[in-house]
Amino acid sequence: MAYTTDDKGEMTLNKKWLLSIVLAVFVSLLAACSEDEGAADKKEENQEETSEKQSEQAEMPEPDLENVPEVVAEVNGEEIKKEDFEMSYQSQFQQAAMQSQMTGSKLDQEQLKKQVADSLVGQELLIQEASTRDYKISDEEVNKTLEDLAKQNQVESKEKFLKELEKQGMKEEEVMTQLRSQLKIDKLIAEEVKVEEPTEKELKAEYDKIKEQQASADTEQEIPAFEDVKDTMKQRMQQQQKMEGTQKLVKNLREDAEVTVNL
Repeated sequence: MAYTTDDKGEMTLNKKWLLSIVLAVFVSLLAACSEDEGAADKKEENQEETSEKQSEQAEMPEPDLENVPEVVAEVNGEEIKKEDFEMSYQSQFQQAAMQSQMTGSKLDQEQLKKQVADSLVGQELLIQEASTRDYKISDEEVNKTLEDLAKQNQVESKEKFLKELEKQGMKEEEVMTQLRSQLKIDKLIAEEVKVEEPTEKELKAEYDKIKEQQASADTEQEIPAFEDVKDTMKQRMQQQQKMEGTQKLVKNLREDAEVTVNL
């Protein structure tokens, strides 16, 4: 979702959210990779111990934003400001805090800060690279994207969506400019990241792996039939390819860039 909600229930908007759509997955991808390496967590055998842990963790931690510098990072001379970092961090912090409560693990805020800073650096590298390519973005593409975003955020029309953005301090011209930048990034990724359709054999192997993990987790949840989830798994595996390819692209761009992170 593009919006977050403050303690008054009002929608707030990061002015750079349009350009963070592609790399919003970066922090979650880093977390997912570490989870995959340690795969299939075992459930607590003793239910009393589980509820005890949950009660201890009932209180949601607060984001620690002390000592964040005014300029969090510089990428080829472009600054990533404290304001943009804090908005991204608070959004990722909410997700990470909820996950830590569910798993019973301790949230490492210093590590999360570094991950968020790296994702913003990656975002800026993609923006800079896309701006060097001769990508043409039509008005039709921009309007279609705007309509899709309005629908995703449950706003009746793109006109009302633009009004909501204006309330958050973003003029229509600024929105359109950022959307064009985002669409250029999409074209960059489509050009540089190869996504192949998984074979039936690969899908079946992934299905069997999930089924085995589910069995070892000692849960009564029933696994759907392979044919029922095949299409969903195909999309998931292709999305994974796209995320990993984007991550590799950013890594290559970073090797040739001047990057300073001040955290």
